[in-house]
Amino acid sequence: MQKITGKGQKPQILFGKSVIGRGKRRYRGKDTEESESRQKTHVRPRTENVLGADCPDYRTCPPDVRTRIVCALESLLLVAVIDYLFYKRFLVLLLLLPAGFLLYRVRIRDLGQARRKKLERDFREAISFIAISLRAGYSVENAFLEAERNLADVIGTDADMTREIHRINARIRISVPAEEVLRDFAVRSGSEEIGNFASVFYAARKLGGNMAEVTMETAERIGERMDVEREIETSVAAKKYEQRIMSIMPGVILLYMQLTSPGFLDILYTTAFGAFVMTACLFVYAVSLFWGRQIVDIRV
Repeated sequence: MQKITGKGQKPQILFGKSVIGRGKRRYRGKDTEESESRQKTHVRPRTENVLGADCPDYRTCPPDVRTRIVCALESLLLVAVIDYLFYKRFLVLLLLLPAGFLLYRVRIRDLGQARRKKLERDFREAISFIAISLRAGYSVENAFLEAERNLADVIGTDADMTREIHRINARIRISVPAEEVLRDFAVRSGSEEIGNFASVFYAARKLGGNMAEVTMETAERIGERMDVEREIETSVAAKKYEQRIMSIMPGVILLYMQLTSPGFLDILYTTAFGAFVMTACLFVYAVSLFWGRQIVDIRV
């Protein structure tokens, strides 16, 4: 059915999927509206879940709830032990709670550093598997798939590196370039070695380099650096053990004297001068612990 318009105007279709007028065309079909709504409600959330969700930031390494609770209890227990050894006063225990929070942060930081070191060690294994697959003639996408299978057998499916390779493969399946995925992982890892590999891999993909040789050379360099770190850790392992023993000796001596001679140290817990002396001893003890940790913490 058509509607006759005035002079110089084109006819308009009243019943149909299009309206013609003034040189423009607009589609009003139900199929087009349904497809647009389907794209808004289904395709975009699925892509966002694959790209951004469940991607941990290893620079901060936020622990789970169980780890937080355990670290908080350890810090509270350590503060209680310090109060018992140096003050024996409940009010001082309350004043030491901020120090307990500082100990909690240090413990969380140490766990994060240990997690990042393990991630770097497992990354060396991952790129070795990738290089072997590339030399065997696999494409980059299939090389990452083989690396995921091999890592699951070697370090387990729950390891951080295995999960990262799984995320990389999931993003590659939706046509995200592998070099872009690696660059995102390098940023989240906070590791210099992973960042260097991602940059070299990106340049090789863009300039057409030999991926197998580039990957293998990078794996060898990372392995050399880790071997040097392992040798240093082995050489200073005995010193670290001695430093830990010397760190707990002042507390052991105080506890021994309190248990064997209860009245010998009463003046230190009942007078203001004694509280001052114990505070000075605690300060010197804390500074010595900090210096001891810095001395044995050798990085390449």
